[in-house]
Amino acid sequence: MVGRRVIGAVLAGGAGRRIGGDKAVVELQGRPLLLYPLAAARMALDQVVVVAKADTILPPLDPEIAVWIEDDEPRHPLTGICQALRSARGAAVVVVAGDMPFVSRDLLRTLARARMAGAAALVPRAAGRLQPLCARYEAAALRDLSDLEEDVALTDAVAALRPRILEWPDDGPFFNVNHPEDLLHAAALLDGR
Repeated sequence: MVGRRVIGAVLAGGAGRRIGGDKAVVELQGRPLLLYPLAAARMALDQVVVVAKADTILPPLDPEIAVWIEDDEPRHPLTGICQALRSARGAAVVVVAGDMPFVSRDLLRTLARARMAGAAALVPRAAGRLQPLCARYEAAALRDLSDLEEDVALTDAVAALRPRILEWPDDGPFFNVNHPEDLLHAAALLDGR
């Protein structure tokens, strides 16, 4: 078991330009996209929040789900991660992108329960790639992440933390929906399950 509180934070602050906007409410088989990772997070963690911009259109949420508002600029995933860490007030945060419909309870639970041994982050690696949008960040990561330039690539920013790496056997949980064709692919995968 975890020795202290870990909060789940579903990131929903992206503009969704590539999919046509309002990504959190884009429907995947009749259900808003955001609700898929939100459900997995709620099965894995006791406290789960959504992190979004003030103007983000969200689907109706359970009253137990708080929405933490991130800054309007910059439009960068680090904005949501840093807001989650600030609002968590010293607790560790397991973040998951709001466009990951196949993220699993087991993956999120593994991240939440991991012993960190002083590492500022725990980042899965699947198919040879780091997955910083489904990872655990300790409060200590906030200082380094919030000092970075807006144009830094997220993977580079997280790699600079020298995170502990969690080798994950497949990249299925990290599939994210960015384009209309990704939505079609996700629907086909759900049909096949």
